[in-house]
Amino acid sequence: MIPYFGSKSNLAGKYPPPKHSKIIEPFAGSARYSLKYYNRDILLIDKYPVIIEIWHYLQNASENDILGLPKIQKGQKVSDFTLSDIEVKFMGFLVQASQGQPRNSTGTLNGIDVERDLKRIAKNLFKIKHWVIKEGSYEDLENEEATWFIDPPYQYGGEHQYKFGNKQIDFVKLAEWCKNRKGQSIVCETTKADWLDFKPMVKNFGSNCTNTTEAIWSNHQTNYDAVQQSLQF
Repeated sequence: MIPYFGSKSNLAGKYPPPKHSKIIEPFAGSARYSLKYYNRDILLIDKYPVIIEIWHYLQNASENDILGLPKIQKGQKVSDFTLSDIEVKFMGFLVQASQGQPRNSTGTLNGIDVERDLKRIAKNLFKIKHWVIKEGSYEDLENEEATWFIDPPYQYGGEHQYKFGNKQIDFVKLAEWCKNRKGQSIVCETTKADWLDFKPMVKNFGSNCTNTTEAIWSNHQTNYDAVQQSLQF
């Protein structure tokens, strides 16, 4: 729905499926895991108000609302069009891939196709109508039996992308919080992180020609406790 930095669009299916009827994402971002299991009870929370505003906008938008937005081409800017404030923010994520904040001009990467993305989003609006979406911190959430998909800004990397990034996270405190969740906890990171005992999951070759190894920690056994896979995109 939202092309956001750190999105798990190519990785969501690699994580263990939810064991509970409710999924909670305390660092919601683009909520790719919840979108894969959209018909569950979903609770999203994020500190970045722009992301929450966009999620609420999409919840209330019709297919025609989305399809009526401008099909911005390379060389054009979001500011070239008459849009509402929230439409400007939403389109600001569509015109450049994997950004942590909305942009004004189109990106240079191949594969950016605003018209295609608008059609895809409009087709999938029905999936999020029943979701509960709130602005706030992971610390605001009550502990409950659920599948907790915890995808914070990574300990290393992305410092200049997120509005609320890793410099604002006490990872020792977050680790204890993750361990104390009721139900199923799935925590995302890279193998560089040391705040939990992360297991290698998949190789991630990014568009900037760098690569990392995505890692996972869970309070339940996973396929990655002994096996490492490889993924390229």
